[in-house]
Amino acid sequence: MPVVLLALLVIYCLIEVAQADPDRVRLVPRWLWVALIILLPGIGAIAWLVAGRPLRQQQPPRHPRAPDDDPDFLRGL
Repeated sequence: MPVVLLALLVIYCLIEVAQADPDRVRLVPRWLWVALIILLPGIGAIAWLVAGRPLRQQQPPRHPRAPDDDPDFLRGL
């Protein structure tokens, strides 16, 4: 069972590395993260999850806008 969980973790991390934006990956380039995850399956995968993943960008809260608050709408009048 632990081998299956480790294999799933490695696959998950490899997919996540492949989908990550290369400019936002932290510490080392993507190709090196792939090598670390494959060569050191447990340690490399955990290192990716802790230190390599791009940080989530906080999106500003979206507030509904009234038409008179929208500059594009006002320009069209």
